[in-house]
Amino acid sequence: MGFQRVLNAVDVHSGIPMRVVTGGLPAIPGSTMYEKMKWLESNGDDLRKMLLREPRGYPPYCCNLIIPSENPHADMGFIIMEQTEYPVMSGGNTIAVATVLLETGIIPMREPKTEFVLESPAGLIEITAECANGKAKMITFRNVPSFAAYIDAAITVPELGELRVDVGWGGMFYVITDLSQLPQLQLEPEQAQELVRVASMICQAASEQLPVAHPDYPGIGITVSQLSGQPTGDQADSRNAVTMATGSFDWRNRATWTGVLDRCPSGTGTSAKMAVLHAKGELSLREKFRHQGILEDIIYTGELVAEEEVAGRRGVIPQVTGSAWIFGLNTLVLDADDPYPEGFTVGDLWA
Repeated sequence: MGFQRVLNAVDVHSGIPMRVVTGGLPAIPGSTMYEKMKWLESNGDDLRKMLLREPRGYPPYCCNLIIPSENPHADMGFIIMEQTEYPVMSGGNTIAVATVLLETGIIPMREPKTEFVLESPAGLIEITAECANGKAKMITFRNVPSFAAYIDAAITVPELGELRVDVGWGGMFYVITDLSQLPQLQLEPEQAQELVRVASMICQAASEQLPVAHPDYPGIGITVSQLSGQPTGDQADSRNAVTMATGSFDWRNRATWTGVLDRCPSGTGTSAKMAVLHAKGELSLREKFRHQGILEDIIYTGELVAEEEVAGRRGVIPQVTGSAWIFGLNTLVLDADDPYPEGFTVGDLWA
């Protein structure tokens, strides 16, 4: 057997499946996770494609690379990879990474609570894990400063007309649309294709009509669309359907899909939503916010723990709590003769 690459990985889900690579990675230049991420983006993107495209991945998959941190305040570092981008932060992936680090023993578990710090490309993320019987039951992470970029802004969307939307930063820029404006849609898995199509049109329109800029991450625009609606039952305060991009989108072609629904409530999406609600005066500091995803039994609980200015904007510090579950231990290899070393995509599943 001749293998060009051999990688050890743990597969975990919080609704959405997230791969965590724990061994076999090459040396990645850079003194920070952000520098390492940017190097991969420019020089080593074949690794992301190999891990996330077929035959090793599929459209709703995310991936994380576990990398020792050079920051003296961090216990470990990680880089997030998705189908079309390298997010500087992701809440669901943070929960997945923390779960894997603890349950594999890479970071020693202490019951009933383990605290440690991860370095993400967005900076240091404080983790508190509730642990019992060798398992990480609940992960709470203190997120990066979040803020509302637009409140109740009008955009014009093909087919849909004028919509009012909010835009928030929670580690990614989200355009957030209240589904009451689109009564033909329901936040249910059975409507996933139409939810994705509509959310994609909204995302494209917002990215064209509502310019955004983060002071620390030049070039990052609105890349994620969140549809907000009523939860099922009384176990949550709000429900969402977040569309993750998997390719380009042409709204003129109704058969062209640009992404897939996030199967978890989205940690950065929850942070962006809370920042928007706070800016509207609808969510106070230390008030719990229970966010339900498209899978009704997976709920993240958020809370704003402080206010903090972000480049002259009124911002907040969110913390988010959720769970993830390991479902596989993998040794991933790349055969030296494989004609598709970067994997492949086929139009029946991929945009």
